[in-house]
Parts: sequence; C-alpha cells; structure tokens
Amino acid sequence: MRAVVLEEPHRLDVTTVPDPTPGPGEVVVKVAAAGLCGTDVHMLAGEFGPTRYPVIPGHEFAGEVVAVGADVTEFAEGDAVAADPAIYCGACHFCAIGRGNLCERWGTIGITQDGACAEYVAVPVRNCYRLPEGVSLAHAPLIEPLSTIVRGFDLVAPKLGDNFLIYGAGTMGLLYLQVAQRSGAASVSVVDVNEDRLAVARKLGADAVATHADALADAHPRGWEVVTDCTGNIRAIEDGLTRPARGGTFQQFGCAPDQETARFSPFRIYNDEIRIVGSMAILHSYGRAVELLGKGVIDAETMITHRFGLDGYATALETFRQGTGRKLQIVPNGPVA
Repeated sequence: MRAVVLEEPHRLDVTTVPDPTPGPGEVVVKVAAAGLCGTDVHMLAGEFGPTRYPVIPGHEFAGEVVAVGADVTEFAEGDAVAADPAIYCGACHFCAIGRGNLCERWGTIGITQDGACAEYVAVPVRNCYRLPEGVSLAHAPLIEPLSTIVRGFDLVAPKLGDNFLIYGAGTMGLLYLQVAQRSGAASVSVVDVNEDRLAVARKLGADAVATHADALADAHPRGWEVVTDCTGNIRAIEDGLTRPARGGTFQQFGCAPDQETARFSPFRIYNDEIRIVGSMAILHSYGRAVELLGKGVIDAETMITHRFGLDGYATALETFRQGTGRKLQIVPNGPVA
C-alpha cells in the first residue's frame, strides 16, 4: 500500500509499504479520511517527544473494515467505523487509577505506531466505534478532536452561566466554541490574529471576537470564568493567564513545543485562587464524542475545508502552518462522501 512515512524529524516520504494484516483482536480499516492537526506539524519538526520514528502519521480517522483478526465478533467487513487512537498498557500506576491518558507506556496510533495517512491501517477492535446513522465517513474523523474537547470539559467542569474566553479560532478553538455553547455558557468570546478565522467563529455563534483580548475586556471587567488556550502559542498563553476572573479557571488545551516555557504571576494564582488545568488527549471521552457528532452538536461541513491525497501531505502541512482553512484532511483512497 501507499503511505506517508515520517522517517525522522524534518524528513517525510510518500512511499510503498507492506499492507497491514489484522492480528488477534484487530481489524484492518480502509481509510476514508484522516485529519491533520498541530501534533502532526510538531512531529515532523521533532517537537513532540513521544513520536517514534519512522512512523506513518494520522491519528484522526475513519473508514471501512476490510479484514478482521481472530476472535473478532464485534465488527465485520463493510462496517463503517471511527477509532480512538489511544493505546494504553493497562498495567502501570496511572492505568490502574483510571488515568490511562497519562500511561507510563502511552501510545497512540499515528504517533507511536503506524497510523492512517495510508491506504489501510490496523486497529485494535476495542478502539473501534460504529458510526451512528447519518454520520458520513467524510465527517467522522472529527470525532477524535471532538473527543479531546469532551475530555477538556470533564476537567474544567464549567457551571451553567459561565463566561468563556477561547484563544484560537482554528479547528480546536471552533470545536471548543460549539461545545461551550451547548454546555450552558452565558457567553463565548474568541481571540485570534486571523480575521478570516474570526469570521467563522462569528458564523458559528461566538458572542464576541477580537484579534486581542484587550478589545473584549470592557465587557468583562472581572474577567472570564473559563479561559482556554487552543493555540499552544506562548504569547497567547501568557496573555490568557492574566484573563480569568477571580476564582476562575485557565485551561492549557493547545499543544506547545515541549521545551517552551511561559511566564505568569504566581501571586495572582495564589491571591485570586486561579485554577490551572491541563488537558492531555482522550480519556473515556471518545464514545461520547461519537454521540455528540451523531446529534449534530458540531457543524461538520463548516469545519472541513481542504482535502488532499497522500502525495499532497507536505502541501497540507504547509497549508496548516499558514493558517489557511480549518480542518484539513488526507484522503488516501480517493474522494469520500
């Protein structure tokens, strides 16, 4: 089969590799589409520590089951599925206490083992979810990023009537916006330096948008109950840490380069009882994201703007870096409906 291979930092090839075969408890999925995200950019740049090179990227994906391994009874050839990419050992301290996303042997399809920027991918059957009626294979790769939003909301635990400030109107910020609206937020404001992205945030229902939070501060003199960074940009993070209301929460959701550091005021964290929470990947949230996409919580058609073949992977990454569009997808086997 043909696949994108990240050979090492700063080097990728589109080449032919052996077809995967399903082991016991696995299925092979013919990939309909695989979404790109900031993690893929960091992987190519050598900025995401867990990456194991060489590796086929692609951790947001959906497709059709084409082969099943021994003892697999849950799915059959022809089933449309999406897959939680998380691979946990099940034996370490963090797995034992129900925190598998912090697994000491943490793995992910498309990061630590071969993923879906290929014609086919092997997946543990326990990671597969049948697509709800009405959810297309073209839209289903959004389930993975949506599942990370669900995990983020588990950690923030917002209250009805909270005011949200989101940094970043890329895919993750826009997904966060839509979930916040459905969570009972009193208002959701969005900051981004890209005016085109702000226009989309407005279209999707943001109460206020701006290129800098200063322009929104008069309407929220006490700050915001929930401030979330969906950029991973250090300047945005440092600004965001100044914006929570007293007793509010700052969530680090965006993935910053693993060696970067941010400055903040420890006194204000202490004096204003600001809660700072991280949000790492997926935990008991993928199935709920399947349900939310099936219920139409997300405007999937607006979220997906570009599709590329395997040979266009490098172009897709450059398009992502330039901030063009929203969710970009790789379609290894041709057009998908």
